[in-house]
Amino acid sequence: MDSDLSGADFCRFCRSEASSDRPLFHPCICTGSIKWIHQECLVQWMRYSRKEICELCGHRFSFMPIYSPDMPRRLPIRDVMGGLVTSVASAVKDWLHYTLVALAWLGIVPLTACRTYRCLFSASLDPVISLPFDIVSAENLAKDVFSGCFVVTCTLFSFIGLVWLREQIMHGGGPDWMERENLPAPPPEEIPLPENNNDRINEVPGEEGAEREEGIGDAGEDALVGDEANWNPMDWDRAAAEELTWARLLGLDGSMVFLEHVFWVVSLNTLFILVFAFCPYHIGKLGAALARLTAEGPFAGPLTALAGYVLVGAILAVLHGIASLLRLRSAKKALGFCYVVVKVALLSVVEIGVIPLVCGWWLDLCSLSMFDATLKDRESSLQAAPWTLMFIHWLVGMVYVYYFASFILLLREVLRPGVLWFLKNLNDPDFSPVQEMIHLSVWSHIRRLIVSAMIFGTAVLFMLWLPIRVIKYVLPGFLPYAVAVHTEAPVNELSLELLLLQVILPALLEQSHTRTWLKAGLRAWCACAAALLGLRSYLLGEAARDEPNPPPHPPHQLGAAHQALVWRDGPAGFEPYVRVSWFPLRLVGLLVLVSISLIMASALTLVIPVAIGRKVMSLWLPKGAEGVHELYTAACVVQMYQGMYVCWAVGRGGALAAGWARGGRAALLARAALWARRAARATLAALALLGLVPLMFGLLLELVLVIPLRVPLEQSPVLFVWQDWALGVLYTKIVCALTMMGPDWTMRRAIEKAYRDGIREMDLKFILRDVAAPLVRWLGLALAVPYALAHSAAPLLVSAPVQRNLLARRIYPALLLLVVLGALAVFQIRQFRKLYEHIKNDKYLVGQRLVNYDHRRHKQQRSSVAATN
Repeated sequence: MDSDLSGADFCRFCRSEASSDRPLFHPCICTGSIKWIHQECLVQWMRYSRKEICELCGHRFSFMPIYSPDMPRRLPIRDVMGGLVTSVASAVKDWLHYTLVALAWLGIVPLTACRTYRCLFSASLDPVISLPFDIVSAENLAKDVFSGCFVVTCTLFSFIGLVWLREQIMHGGGPDWMERENLPAPPPEEIPLPENNNDRINEVPGEEGAEREEGIGDAGEDALVGDEANWNPMDWDRAAAEELTWARLLGLDGSMVFLEHVFWVVSLNTLFILVFAFCPYHIGKLGAALARLTAEGPFAGPLTALAGYVLVGAILAVLHGIASLLRLRSAKKALGFCYVVVKVALLSVVEIGVIPLVCGWWLDLCSLSMFDATLKDRESSLQAAPWTLMFIHWLVGMVYVYYFASFILLLREVLRPGVLWFLKNLNDPDFSPVQEMIHLSVWSHIRRLIVSAMIFGTAVLFMLWLPIRVIKYVLPGFLPYAVAVHTEAPVNELSLELLLLQVILPALLEQSHTRTWLKAGLRAWCACAAALLGLRSYLLGEAARDEPNPPPHPPHQLGAAHQALVWRDGPAGFEPYVRVSWFPLRLVGLLVLVSISLIMASALTLVIPVAIGRKVMSLWLPKGAEGVHELYTAACVVQMYQGMYVCWAVGRGGALAAGWARGGRAALLARAALWARRAARATLAALALLGLVPLMFGLLLELVLVIPLRVPLEQSPVLFVWQDWALGVLYTKIVCALTMMGPDWTMRRAIEKAYRDGIREMDLKFILRDVAAPLVRWLGLALAVPYALAHSAAPLLVSAPVQRNLLARRIYPALLLLVVLGALAVFQIRQFRKLYEHIKNDKYLVGQRLVNYDHRRHKQQRSSVAATN
């Protein structure tokens, strides 16, 4: 380096040396020639890179403020009050602006949408005339705002779906009939030229015509005058896109431009309501009137609108055919796109809404006898809360469809590729449901929907209805399940439910081995069924894969083989198999075996957990307590599954020990000692973090909130340790979630480190010292200090028993109030200090000076910290 040879220091940015007016600084940890920098160069780099740390060493740059020489030691009261008034005025201005923004987006937009929707569907002209007055009416304001939010959400999703569907058609192409209509005209060389030279005017221009057109374009460009010739629409679009941000769109930047956006949103809402709700509804109503059909009940509106969409699709198909006959190219393209939009919307509603709803109702009907319910019960529930019941059944159906699809994906990993040829492979990279909705015909989708409904319905019959019949025949008194609690036993249902939902079920469902167990069970069943029926090659394909020299792939299988090489998760195509004798009869036997296995597995799943849970609950409850909700009896059996996991762990440990024993006694003892230490560390950490901390947290909240609000002063409170611990688990999880979402501080870093280390790399000393000890210390102080004040210090000052009782019962919430007020006071003091510094900087700050990094002081600090640790 030239500067090193000359011995002069230079800036690492501008490569210039120091001067009297531009000194060099060393503001970071970097050493050598790159540590020097000009303050002006650094400020320019920070403004460009938007960083406040060094890009090499990561040290944060610091600046020292430089104030005017005439600045007083303390600011005058007039300056402080003036700055305070200015800050308050600015805060009030911002509050008014944000209030207007919230009123516009959360009040005017949904209220306008709701009342416009109601006006259009009122079937009268009076609401249309009085619409401007109805919008500003205060009647049913909260209800209309809530309903309007739902309407706005629907229109927003409709708009997003429309734009997204257009992008799908633009990138993936439309249906074949639409693509054929959009094909370009045949090339010029395929059109025969006329023999008459006078007809050359009808020819497609060649090179001469192109030159002639180019000349016209040049002349047109020369005719442009001013800035217009250099105007680039791409730059204009880019500038507009950069200018419009979410803050500017919603009005959070302080400007009033958002009022224009509110107007456009209201207009688009009205347009979407008119086009996508009003027109289809009245078209469906007209079609129902022509067909002499009437729809009544709470679902008449959606069913009429759905029928209207079907009629709109049929009308668009007819109009598209007429436009094709009349050779109206633009109209034909527009009508074809509208037809595709209606078709995709209807198919989406059927697949996402109707099929899960039907599955949910079918599940309910097949399980009525399991809960001692009848069709009249469901009819009364439907009349009492129709939409709630429909939503519950749709949600149950969605869960069923999701787990059914997950089971099919797991089954594909076990079976030979090609066995489940009649089911769509969701892991196929070429599978796109929206593209299939666009390209396939309506009749193909109808056939698929019928097949899907038959598969879902048949699975419910074999997994629910038939097992219930078998249980009633084999165990006559076992069913029905109890779904209502009729007991006065001192069992807290909330504690049991929280324990089930927050501790036991997550611990069971989050086990990484659950999927492995299920896959191993499926593989074992398939192996047994294949060996029994002689279908090993068909089911598992092991015969074809185990051949030492497999035959070369036929030409039609090369694509599938290549796909299998590219797709690492497994072949997605077809794998050949050996077709044995009596193959159709063996397949029938396989179906019978699958049906029997499903019935037996479902029956055992319905019987064993509840039976063991009832037995455990009978030991828990006193005699005479009956009718406990079966959810709680099933909750007890989850502990049995945990015990099964422990048994599996013991068996797995025995297998591992047998494998370690091959390495000798020393290796076995070393491994056993290692896992024993890990188990001991995990047990101690669990006792601290899952036992002591939740118990103390639950007790503290019980004393601070629950007892002062629920227990009168003349009654003695009773603490239930089990209930407090169960609630403390929930509270601890909530606090941990809030801590992880909050700012970066010591406890968050400690929790993150403990989570990253896991069980195998657990640092018990770190967990007990940095996680458990601070929590136990603060919770212990919060529990012990008020108790000591109320029962040790208070009797020395207060002699009346009533006042002692009042003090003992109210000291916990009183101290909480004091802590909150203290925290608020500290916050206000910090804010006032910031305001004071802001006022001082605004009036007396003349500049900032870069602070050099002191290497010696940093070394002394590191050595002192190391000595302290």
